[in-house]
Amino acid sequence: MTILITGSSGHLGEALCRTFKAEGRAHIGADIKPGPFTHQVGDLANAEFAQQIMKGVSSVLHTATLHKPHVATHSMQAFIDTNVTGTLNLLEAAVREGVDSFIFTSTTSTFGEAMRPPKGAPAVLVTEDLAPIPKNIYGVTKLAAENICRLVHKKHKLPCLILRTSRFFPEQDDNAAIRGGYEDLNAKVNELLYRRVDIADVVSAHLVALDRANDIGFGRYIISATTPFSAADLPDLGRDAPSVLKRYADYEEEYARRGWRMFETLDRLYVNDLARSELGWKPEIDFFTALERLKRNDSPFSPLKDAIGAKGYHDEVFEDGPFPVDE
Repeated sequence: MTILITGSSGHLGEALCRTFKAEGRAHIGADIKPGPFTHQVGDLANAEFAQQIMKGVSSVLHTATLHKPHVATHSMQAFIDTNVTGTLNLLEAAVREGVDSFIFTSTTSTFGEAMRPPKGAPAVLVTEDLAPIPKNIYGVTKLAAENICRLVHKKHKLPCLILRTSRFFPEQDDNAAIRGGYEDLNAKVNELLYRRVDIADVVSAHLVALDRANDIGFGRYIISATTPFSAADLPDLGRDAPSVLKRYADYEEEYARRGWRMFETLDRLYVNDLARSELGWKPEIDFFTALERLKRNDSPFSPLKDAIGAKGYHDEVFEDGPFPVDE
């Protein structure tokens, strides 16, 4: 069984390829850019290339995409070509080749404006039932690609599972206030409480999705670290997040030792219950495991994160941040 992994020169694609190589599992890495884990170089917007790389493939892990950091530097058409046309080309090729299953890596960014409560309002509970309101072309095209997956499943019975991943990138935050007010690792550990997931857990989510796709048929799942918070905490999280965290974790001493701070408020809360119950996904890294590792002066994240490192999203360096922001 050969698995096609698109985006193999990117962060998640490389993580998957590294894992498959270590386990001795047959796979093909495809990307528009060459890389140490990429076997086929080409553009998925080219239907012939999509057909070519689908030969002999049993399942697809489609991670290739233009990301949010590209919104200010790439045209809307580029997003449509890569995220929509590229996905459609792969799906149609998969149907023609009789592929067993198709796993599409999407994003919690599809929820967009639905996750932006007014200042001081309760945090938004983000489950698969929340209606997406994309705020930029990235979210629009990822949601469109999700719905094309749904249509192809409906018409051709190709099992398609969609994994809406939260943040797992190692690059600095695009928000200048976060970069200026928090040490980078401090911010990322804070995010494990509500909007971040470790790359190793994203990989494991894709592996269990492969195993479950034929039984489920079609589904969308939020892939984020397990939060300790509940719906009852939403009002207080929107006003005073540190006081809520104190109810669940003895974190203050370690944070004080490092000169760290918890975010004052949270605007959202990603819930991974459906992925854990339906897929049988068992994420290993959350705020509590990270805190215990920090107390031992260990890295709070997985070795896989450090092995891949930061890739960046652009060839050029920007004066005012890791990438230009276009809301």
